[in-house]
Amino acid sequence: MKFIKITSLLICCTIIQNLTAQEKNENNFSKVWVSDQGDGTYKNPVLYADYSDPDAIRVDDDYYMTASSFNCIPGLPILHSKDLVNWKLIGYALSKQKPLEVYNKVQHGNGVWAPCIRFHNNEFYIYYPDPDFGIYVVKAKKAQGPWSEPVMVKEGKGLIDPTPLWDEDGKAYLGYAFAGSRAGIKSVLTVCSMNPDGLSANNDDIMVIDGHKDEATIEGPKFYKRNGYYYIFAPAGGVATGWQTVMRSKNVFGPYEKRKVMDQGKSTVNGPHQGAWVQTQTGEDWFIHFQDQFAYGRVVHLQPMKWKNDWPVIGNDENNDGIGEPVMVYKKPNVGKKTYPIATPPDSDEFDAPQLGLQWQWHANPQITWGLPTSMGYYNLNCIPVPKDYNNLFDVPNLLLQKLPANEFTATTKITFNSRFDGEYTGLVIMGLDYSFLCLKQEEGKLYLSQKTALKADKKGVESESTRIPVNDKTIFLQVKVKQGGICNFFYSEDGQKFNPVGSSFTAREGKWIGAKVGFLALREGFINDAGSVAIDWFRITN
Repeated sequence: MKFIKITSLLICCTIIQNLTAQEKNENNFSKVWVSDQGDGTYKNPVLYADYSDPDAIRVDDDYYMTASSFNCIPGLPILHSKDLVNWKLIGYALSKQKPLEVYNKVQHGNGVWAPCIRFHNNEFYIYYPDPDFGIYVVKAKKAQGPWSEPVMVKEGKGLIDPTPLWDEDGKAYLGYAFAGSRAGIKSVLTVCSMNPDGLSANNDDIMVIDGHKDEATIEGPKFYKRNGYYYIFAPAGGVATGWQTVMRSKNVFGPYEKRKVMDQGKSTVNGPHQGAWVQTQTGEDWFIHFQDQFAYGRVVHLQPMKWKNDWPVIGNDENNDGIGEPVMVYKKPNVGKKTYPIATPPDSDEFDAPQLGLQWQWHANPQITWGLPTSMGYYNLNCIPVPKDYNNLFDVPNLLLQKLPANEFTATTKITFNSRFDGEYTGLVIMGLDYSFLCLKQEEGKLYLSQKTALKADKKGVESESTRIPVNDKTIFLQVKVKQGGICNFFYSEDGQKFNPVGSSFTAREGKWIGAKVGFLALREGFINDAGSVAIDWFRITN
């Protein structure tokens, strides 16, 4: 009897612990941006973060999204939603980019460009382009992974934006575009056949549109089939200034007719295009796309979509001309009778788990020496020697960074700098083509804090430094406040209560094809057989 009571008590305790963990997980959403307004409506963007070139699908009652990741690793983020509004980051399809000898170094703007996610034969497929090598595919039985190693589907410099289509007769096709910077041609879309297994494309390519006349920079195609028509959704007109074009044909290789189906119109949403058509289980049609907000990256919007005469109309078409405009607030998608809790990608991190949080990425393939999670409630980031011919942070691979989570926010962190040698430094950074950071550095055995800023870092811009402030304690609180327009101001505190300003205002700037990022650095001058480190206790995003 005593054994039964103890067992019952243990079971009850376990249930309570599991419920507590579940409640904590469900309530662990962003404090600075939530799209779900709690009244049956949502506001755009649904993701106020740089999930560039989004593509999404529905599998039964679940929605999955991926996005470009360029040189940031882990790459190919996988997001999950139950209602197209509340999204969780659940993993990545790429733990490292290949070839390793290339992506072990910083490759700004290279790597994973616009991907396409599909579910076929009970497997997930993600096709992604590397503009310097060709089109790859990775596969998984579950969206959370594990994902296969990349397979080259179609080799070629400048081939980008792949999109597969499996037809009802079992045949498979691949649409794609060209990057002018590599291929020497652009503004055209091409279709070729593909082996049914989706692992290799054939050399029967046919150009299906030449956009030079009135669809300049047409790219980012997405292949669909509906009511006997083959559809290619494709953005045109440029990343920040363009529109959404749709092409249709009764023949997969064309000829295709085309129509503009969404543009900025009278809205404030510039360049609304490039994304995914998704149909809910109740038959509603929706379109997920991005908006380039420069320092904030390419944020993700959700638009209602209707069909008229077998043409899609995306957004709100007040004048009935067949060209929709983006909505900013709208009724949430009908995904059935269920409602789902608020969810957002993670931003704050207590570093309590023995693995790095999913919000963090590096600027190159990570090395085990850069940093390690601990079982002691902090992340240990080592002071790694700066690269040879170091000029500024733009060439540093071991920056631990995450996307900006909203247009306005405050990031605060508590760290302990376990410096061991002169010339070691750490800090809190806003990183982009321009950057600025709070620099905590050991010199002559003492610690000093300053703001360091580099403008035009991608053009070898030289760092400037504010007046140095002596610091007595190795444990310190660092903070950056970001206001509308990417205006950043830095602060520090020795007690976590009173924060003092450091340096001057800095305006964040985007990176190479990505938004600005916030996070950490830990570096040293010169190489020896040991290194200091910084213990990151916590990182919190608040209003």
